[in-house]
Amino acid sequence: MSTSYFQERGTPASQDASSPTTPSTGTASRGVNALSSRITNVLSASYADLEIRDALATLDARNVRNTAETRRQIRLDVQKEVIQCNGEIVRDFGEVAEQLRRIGTAISSLNNYCADMRSHIASANRETGPVLEEATSLLTQRKQVEKKQQILQAFTSHFLVSDEEATVLTSTAEPVSEEFFQVLTRVKKIHHDCQVLLGTEDQRLGLEVLEQSSKQLNAAFQKLYRWIQREFKTLDLENPQISASVRRSLRVLAERPTLFQSCLDSFAEARESILLESFHSALTGSSSEAEHIATKPIEFHAHDPLRYVGDMLAWVHSTTVSEREALENLFISDGEEIKRSIQEGLESEPWLRDEGVEIFDGRKALNQLVSRDLTSVGRILRQRTEQVVQSHDDAALAYKIANLINFYKSTFVKLLGSDSDVLEVFNAIEASAMRQFRANMRDYVAAVQSDLAVAPADLSPPDFLDDALQMLKVLAKSYDTSAADSEDQEHGFHAVLAEALDPFMSGCVNLQKGLQQPHSAIFAINCLFAAKEVLSAYTFASERVEEIEETISEQVTQLVAYQHQHLLHESGLINLLEALEKITDSEESLKTIPELDAFKPDALIAASQQLDEFLPSALIDAAENLKRLRNRKIIQDITEEAAGSFCEDFELVERKMIAADDLLYDEDKVDEEQEPGLRDLFPRTSGEIRVLLS
Repeated sequence: MSTSYFQERGTPASQDASSPTTPSTGTASRGVNALSSRITNVLSASYADLEIRDALATLDARNVRNTAETRRQIRLDVQKEVIQCNGEIVRDFGEVAEQLRRIGTAISSLNNYCADMRSHIASANRETGPVLEEATSLLTQRKQVEKKQQILQAFTSHFLVSDEEATVLTSTAEPVSEEFFQVLTRVKKIHHDCQVLLGTEDQRLGLEVLEQSSKQLNAAFQKLYRWIQREFKTLDLENPQISASVRRSLRVLAERPTLFQSCLDSFAEARESILLESFHSALTGSSSEAEHIATKPIEFHAHDPLRYVGDMLAWVHSTTVSEREALENLFISDGEEIKRSIQEGLESEPWLRDEGVEIFDGRKALNQLVSRDLTSVGRILRQRTEQVVQSHDDAALAYKIANLINFYKSTFVKLLGSDSDVLEVFNAIEASAMRQFRANMRDYVAAVQSDLAVAPADLSPPDFLDDALQMLKVLAKSYDTSAADSEDQEHGFHAVLAEALDPFMSGCVNLQKGLQQPHSAIFAINCLFAAKEVLSAYTFASERVEEIEETISEQVTQLVAYQHQHLLHESGLINLLEALEKITDSEESLKTIPELDAFKPDALIAASQQLDEFLPSALIDAAENLKRLRNRKIIQDITEEAAGSFCEDFELVERKMIAADDLLYDEDKVDEEQEPGLRDLFPRTSGEIRVLLS
């Protein structure tokens, strides 16, 4: 289409150029330039442009054919359509203008109505203004009054208590119930919150409320204090279900440390009196309440002094355990509540606080309270026990009582602590029993020493030592069953040994001084073995057993030496040994042996015969010297050791005689001409001696 379009448009131009009526040269030049410019514009146009494409699409939609007629009419048709569209627009804008004129008329009418309304409103505002101002003022005042009323109600509900609550809190006619504690808690909060009121400019209200709440609190605590005092008089500690209200009351009363301590003091006095009466009833059975006596009185059925003291201590221990459990349930079952309450009380009353002193320790306070409850009981216990100890002269009984007291003392240390006042009573009783034990033992030792004369003929331990060892066995058994600490056991028994054993062993030493060997050593060993036999059964006497064993070893050494000398003298070997003392191992010295008197033929033959007579019964004769020793094994050991020493001495004599014979032997002489050697005259060998003495 475009090709034909350019061709058809170019035809008239060519015809005009060839026309006879050609313009002038200037006109022709302008025409050519215009055409060239037109062609350039057409050629430079991009047919991919959207506007051109839309135009072509519009032409296609009109089904326009590319003819000369169509190309001439298309501009006219387009202009005609534009004119028609503009006419339609003008008609539409005419209708719009008519509507706008109508709207303007309506708006003018509305403006007139609004002006009338504004004038009416202004008139109404002028008439209702004072009324509105007055109503606003009244509403503001009402809000202020309501706010003050709310503040008053809040103040009244928080800082004031009703007459009924005040009666519950302070009247002694009203019971101490849950309502009492609720009101008390509320008043304490009021008293604490008065600090807020005191922080305002006008402190009068705060001071009045603070004074009123303080009076109410003081009255409430006084009421609580008196109520607890009454409850303590009728409180049954034997009942495990102790009233929870009493525990709670004590926890609350702790906020007043002075009242709390006064309450504890009066409670301790009451419990002290009750326990004293119970103890007296347990001892004698004289009680107005016979139903509480479950067993026979101690003084009636405990005829043995040790059992009497033991029953009293057992009663005190059982009572202490029961008392502590009951008071623990009463005072510290709520954990640290009492401590916190006392802390709060001291903060409110700082003048009651002692610097550097622990505020409150529940366990320590409990132990102290139990100790105070047992004060009178401990006094009676001490009197009765000391009376029993001093009325008997038996040292073993006094020591058993001391051990029994020590056992219970260690139990009370675990129960009440090491700083309990009750332990002072036990220490005093134990010290008194030990003094009596020492006094009785010294009297007994003095009586025994006056009867000492000589040792028994059979060298056995004297009767006084046997009696002392029997008593020592009783004392050791008593000490072993006591609750002495393992670290202190051995040291604690030293005092017993010093009183019950050492004086008697000293008496045995004095008797030993009048004896000769071997009787002296035999007597000492028999006495030492008797003491060792008693002490070996107890580990806490191990140190003394070691000392005894060392002393026995010394005495055994003396007996071995005595037996050795006995064998030498009975065998005749002593003469040969004494003769060889100056003989050395040099050849010159050994050659002089035959010249010694003891080694001359006659003397040596006599010594050999004496040895032969001695050997068959040597051990039996030696053991006969020790027959009074009670320990057969020691007799055998001593004899064997002495025989061993004798064999060594014989080997020495034999060795030197053989050496002398070897030096004096002359090989050039005929056997018949040789003088008999030392070994020929003294033929026994060391091997034979060992066999015969084994």
